Amino acid sequence: MKKRIFSLFLSALLLVTVLCACGDESQNEVSGVGSDGTSSSGEPSTGGELVVGISQDLGDSLDPYQLTAAGTKEVLFNVYEGLVKPNSDGEYVPAVASDSNVSEDGLTYTFPLREGVLFHNGDAVTPEDVIYSFETCAETTVEATLATALSAVEDVSADGNTITITLSEPNPDFLSYVGMVYIVPEDYTDQATSPVGTGPFRFVSRSVQQNLVVEKFADYWGEPAYLDKVTFQIFEDSNALMSALSAESVDMAIHLTIDQVNTIGEGTYQTLEGTMNLVQALYLNNDVEPFDNELVRQAMCYAIDKDGIMDLTAEGHGTKVGTSIYPAFTKYFDESLSDAYPYDPAKAQELLAQAGYPDGFDMTITVPSNYTPHMNVAEVLVEQLAQVGIRATVNPVEWETWLSETYIGRDFESTVVGFDAPTLTAGALLDRWVSDDESNMINYDNPEYDDLILQARATTDDTQRTDLYKQAAALLSETAANVYIQDLADFVLLKSTLDGYQFYPMYVMDLSTVHYVQ
Repeated sequence: MKKRIFSLFLSALLLVTVLCACGDESQNEVSGVGSDGTSSSGEPSTGGELVVGISQDLGDSLDPYQLTAAGTKEVLFNVYEGLVKPNSDGEYVPAVASDSNVSEDGLTYTFPLREGVLFHNGDAVTPEDVIYSFETCAETTVEATLATALSAVEDVSADGNTITITLSEPNPDFLSYVGMVYIVPEDYTDQATSPVGTGPFRFVSRSVQQNLVVEKFADYWGEPAYLDKVTFQIFEDSNALMSALSAESVDMAIHLTIDQVNTIGEGTYQTLEGTMNLVQALYLNNDVEPFDNELVRQAMCYAIDKDGIMDLTAEGHGTKVGTSIYPAFTKYFDESLSDAYPYDPAKAQELLAQAGYPDGFDMTITVPSNYTPHMNVAEVLVEQLAQVGIRATVNPVEWETWLSETYIGRDFESTVVGFDAPTLTAGALLDRWVSDDESNMINYDNPEYDDLILQARATTDDTQRTDLYKQAAALLSETAANVYIQDLADFVLLKSTLDGYQFYPMYVMDLSTVHYVQ
């Protein structure tokens, strides 16, 4: 299975909001919500239906190896599973496999398959399905970090009901990538439009730009979902979502701003606050003047008041970041980098003059218009940059335009978005800025950075690996690759008759634990 892996990786374009806690650390309490992100009263009830308001249509394809947008991935987390999967603590636990083992040299992984696991079409999962899934994922995945990890797989074989995966070189993070290889039926060809997995919910239907419907999978191998049916209702217009909330026609809404939460107020809905788990920044095209000048980029970092941004857009909610690592990555997160560029307009103007721009310059900030939090931050950035002579204009564009022109085409000067990670591995956040990586949308080109990432990938010593990744993250800050801002809080509105929602330290939405209370 050692084949050339390629492709474009949209490592999870964000969504929204404003923040409080960090990853697996305690969450702030909001409107009676406990530290686990759930309400504190009522016995769980089985059954019922749920309507979830989401702010973006899903991707064109629902094929598990073709998922690009983060919003599509978090919805289909309820449908697909791998041999292992993450839990709300960020640990990888057995799923389609009943256990996992790795040899002392780190080259051989074995996974005994769980007995009685069925696909949503009623077929039993076989070793052949697992082998097919790994081979197909390796050949077609659009996740660059996953493609890189699978390129080291030399063989996937079965001995009875046990799957053995052999690597050409050890990878301490490999188990997390195993969890990204969703297991699908070998002889099924309609995954793009009618997905079949092994998760607690099965796909029912999809109406483009309207909704996606799933229902409880009665033959699920694990703890069954409480709800009978979930409809993901699409509101690409934030005003329409607010109208639906005011009319109480949705039971749950995710990734909201603090203004939206305050508008609805207390009563029918309870407010849950967790962590968005992404890095929001003003991403700069390092290949375009004047952003090809490190002094200019550093000047912009000094010109930005992160606390002011969070105060104006989120009533102070948010966690400052100073590089492409967000706080849930506790081992790699260096809090000191968050204040590497203290707010100093005078310093910013001094650096601009040194760079040859004493009178500032004009620039455009391209923002996907359906993401209110990024639009709000962009507007504040315009005002702050103006104080040092940088004349910025916000260019709102449709999501698909942003994806095709800004991300893929790299036809932009700057953009406000947020990047998350598909796994809790440093490489999932940092590998994309390697100079020749296809997902390096900012055209960052730094041989020292490339070398640090290569060294980190090559070592099996966890301490050394961690140090190398931290050095790479610090270099992004030092060279001001981007103007880093914050990890956003994640506000969720949930009707008071519901309970059980859990925040993950990753960008997923698990509805299997959500239930009505008696």
